[in-house]
Amino acid sequence: MKLDMLAFASHPDDVELSCAGTIIKHIAAGYKTGIIDLTRGELGTRGNAAIREQEASKASEIMGINVRENLDLKDGFFEVNEESKLKVIRMIRKYRPEIIIANAITDRHPDHGKGSQLVSEACFLSGLIKVITMEGGKEQEAWRPRAVYHYIQDRNMRPDFIVDVTQVMDKRLEAIMAFSSQFFNPDSNEPETAISSKIFLEGLRARALEYGRLIGTDYGEGFITERVPGIDDIFRLL
Repeated sequence: MKLDMLAFASHPDDVELSCAGTIIKHIAAGYKTGIIDLTRGELGTRGNAAIREQEASKASEIMGINVRENLDLKDGFFEVNEESKLKVIRMIRKYRPEIIIANAITDRHPDHGKGSQLVSEACFLSGLIKVITMEGGKEQEAWRPRAVYHYIQDRNMRPDFIVDVTQVMDKRLEAIMAFSSQFFNPDSNEPETAISSKIFLEGLRARALEYGRLIGTDYGEGFITERVPGIDDIFRLL
């Protein structure tokens, strides 16, 4: 299946927390979209890999994505090396997306920056015909996406562009809450983490409000680009 947009995440829930609204909005517009999780988030303080898998499946259903796969890289310890790059390249060539969305370029969790670098480098290498990968016993054709964008995670950054997600904000929050093991629960005996505090979800909404304010809408999601984007109609800018 060829996809229009493919989002990568170092951990299940990275995409939902950062750019679920953008994905939901483009699916509603008829674009085919998928998510590739690099790891199973098995080192997460709360929950476990099995729970995260169930939550990822629920979030995928809420968003309406076409495919979701997991590369089973080692949470916390995967490297930007040949083996991991080839795994990412296989996914890029398998789904042949026009746009790839990846982790934040730098962030509090080291896996996020590593995931960002890994996917970015793999996107370039995926376009080289002398890099050989196989899928289903057949050699894959080279493919390089038109653009790579990076979502913003824990560390706030100045976005290069912002997507208006006002109309899908409720569904965005529903997709985020699919990962209920990670968030505040007064009945839980698990340790508190950076995202399980009472105010974390308020912070997510506040950031979306701020990004929305910058473009004159209610809610927005910000992205960093690897190159200057171009447009052919200046009147389509908000």
